[in-house]
Amino acid sequence: MKIQSIISGLFLVFFMVSCQKEVEKPKVIYDNSSKNTVAPKLDSTKIEIADLPVQMEGTDYLIHPIGDLRIYERGTKSKYGSSAVNDVSFTISNVAQYEITGFLQNLKFQKIGSDSIRPLTTQPILIETATYLKPVFNRIKKQIMVYTMVDADTNKDGKLDTNDINTLYLSAISGDGFTKVSTDLEELIDWSLIESSNRLYFRTIEDTNKNGQFDQKDVVHYNYIDLNKNDWKVIRYSPI
Repeated sequence: MKIQSIISGLFLVFFMVSCQKEVEKPKVIYDNSSKNTVAPKLDSTKIEIADLPVQMEGTDYLIHPIGDLRIYERGTKSKYGSSAVNDVSFTISNVAQYEITGFLQNLKFQKIGSDSIRPLTTQPILIETATYLKPVFNRIKKQIMVYTMVDADTNKDGKLDTNDINTLYLSAISGDGFTKVSTDLEELIDWSLIESSNRLYFRTIEDTNKNGQFDQKDVVHYNYIDLNKNDWKVIRYSPI
């Protein structure tokens, strides 16, 4: 009976620990300071690497994806026992026709025929997608990039990752005019281009109850940008 009680007790502890691990961590940590986002310092211990450049169709710029060298440790068996072998991945991005994806530390831009390469930003960021709006160029001859990314350590754990708030940015194909269009501390849900009107629509969610998480109790905001104009002004609308 004692053994069964011990086993039951250990199972209960394991179950409670497992449940605690499954609890979603907050994306925002609030405190009494006026600034609830933190831009972490660059990690000098990481090894920076670039993929080969990408040229979006019909543009005059090369885009160089910049990220961290990925090293994976795997165990191998030998007659002398076990040892660790490192696998190194030199690929940091995936490229579709008009989109670059990954977990990128930056993008760098180079005009065709020039040796000058300039970064999108000098601030720590984590870019998840970079999309060239080719339909907009086809209609109004404007070359615009859209980025989904993390730009601040909102959960204050000292790093930028997918546990922080995702945001929306725009720039020209040259990287110039790099502009945040989503509101601070609002989580980007999704975005979509309506080609017929050259409007970029996107949704964000605001943590209105300030519990650090984004759920059904919070408020969803609906926004669009008229890309025919040059100021990229965000207009909120109410479809419901």
